[in-house]
Amino acid sequence: MEVFLLLMALGMVSSFIGTLAGGGGIITLPAMMLIGIPIQYGIATNKFSSGIASFTSIIYILKNKIFTVKALLPVVIISVLGGIVGAIATTSVSEQTMNVTALVLLAFALFVTIRNKKWVAEVKEKSFNQKPGFFSKLIPFFIGIYDGGFGPGSATFSIIHYMREQFSYVQSAQLSRVLNFGSCVGAFVIFYQTGYINWHYAIALAIGSALGTQIGLLALPKIPLKVARTLLISIICMLIGQVVVKTF
Repeated sequence: MEVFLLLMALGMVSSFIGTLAGGGGIITLPAMMLIGIPIQYGIATNKFSSGIASFTSIIYILKNKIFTVKALLPVVIISVLGGIVGAIATTSVSEQTMNVTALVLLAFALFVTIRNKKWVAEVKEKSFNQKPGFFSKLIPFFIGIYDGGFGPGSATFSIIHYMREQFSYVQSAQLSRVLNFGSCVGAFVIFYQTGYINWHYAIALAIGSALGTQIGLLALPKIPLKVARTLLISIICMLIGQVVVKTF
């Protein structure tokens, strides 16, 4: 029972942070390992709980008519495919290679975020009425691959991507949850086949994650953009630190 409650609290905190700026995995996986949960079970459990939490985000988005089903469906489909590819890729790509890749991507994300201050002062609301370019469609697929096979920083990458597409910070964070849902579903389908799933852990983490996500979604519109930018940069720096420690 103690572990169940601890995992609920862990899921709530990590999902709250993850909803605002990504990086919830900084907390979740290391904490589960400290509790004594094997890494294989931790990854599968995290994908399940993140998928459930992100699904509640989609319900929130649709209920509040922020985006339509028609607009979100392509994001879900392409990220599901990415998640499947990413989960399969983990069987043939070494952890060292994934860590180095993550380090390069996170360093680039940090550079882009620090360099681009425009979104803090001028946030332009945007919808999916404008047809995205081919490259814009590919990026969510690659983020899905990364999230499905590795994960740290994927939500942060999503937020940065959508902000560069001229969505507001709030919209970008919301869309990152949609993308995360798809990649988690795709990855979980693969990880489930391996048998690395403890439903006791998964349900506890999922309940906490769903609660944390809903609190985060409610808090999103109330966060000043300068604070959001600072939080985003801080999360990226912590992710870089975590990956550096794991790699070297």
